Order: sequence, then C-alpha cells, then structure tokens
Amino acid sequence: MSRDGRQQIVGLQFAPDFMGRPFVENTDVEALASTMVRLCSFPVSVLEELLEETPAMERRIYRQTMAELDEARDWLFALGRKSAREKVASFLLLITTHADPDQVADEALEIELPLKRADIADFLGLTIETVSRQITNLRKAGILEVIDRNRVNIPHLDALRQAACVEED
Repeated sequence: MSRDGRQQIVGLQFAPDFMGRPFVENTDVEALASTMVRLCSFPVSVLEELLEETPAMERRIYRQTMAELDEARDWLFALGRKSAREKVASFLLLITTHADPDQVADEALEIELPLKRADIADFLGLTIETVSRQITNLRKAGILEVIDRNRVNIPHLDALRQAACVEED
C-alpha cells in the first residue's frame, strides 16, 4: 500500500503454501484473506528448530520459495508486456492451475474467483472496467462461462492457455 492509498497485490497464496520468513527477525509483509482459510501458526523459534531438525521440510519450503520466485518472474513479464486480455486470462489460468494442479487440458473446470473485480484489477495493474470488459470478451470468445460474479467455468484449459499466451508445461 502506498502512502496515498494505492494498493498493489503482489502475490497470492494457495493451500498448502507456507507463509512467513523463518530466520528473519522482522518483516513488513502483510497478508489478507480473501476467502475462508484454515491457518496453522507456529512460533518462529519452534519453526526454526523444526527446520534445522527436518531437512525434508526445509527442502519443501525452499522448493516453494523458488516456485514463488519463478511465478513472480512470470508475473513481472505478464504485467509489463502482456495485453489486458492476456493478463486477465493469465490470472484465470493461475487460479485454475492452483484450484486443481492435476487438471487435464480437455476437461471443464469450475473455479471460484478468490478476489473481487477491484482486487483482480489491483493484482493485474488494470482498472475494474478493463477487467470486467476482458472477462466479457473471454466469455464471448467461448473461453470461459460466467456462472455468477464469483464463479466461472473453464470449458477447455488449452483455450485459456492460448488466450494467456502460455504454452503447456
């Protein structure tokens, strides 16, 4: 949040992501839940001791940190170089792949949008109107079906990938 009240959402967390910074005394990271969450909290000293005693857990947190860094690099590209349509499609693809990581390309998937349109706009660096317009354009192109303001159906994941200009892994 800037001094003048502008907000930028810089990341999203999904189950079973880890949040926090072990081995760091202070952090200015803020997190707000946009949906119902179940949170497990540990005192820093307990977590640090557990990580030192359990190399597998330390590696798991390291892998997640590296995945988040890769995802941040992808978002830097998306925010700086993609069109509004590609940004909105990329956001929907992000939600889709985290909602069901084993999703098959030809299967339809209904997803719940975890953010309001204004928050999606903040996340993508767009206006609310642009986000709404692009969702309408994606609906008209048959890439998504709007069920209600919080849920959409993605009939074909490949079509969403194409709209986001993302190649299948």
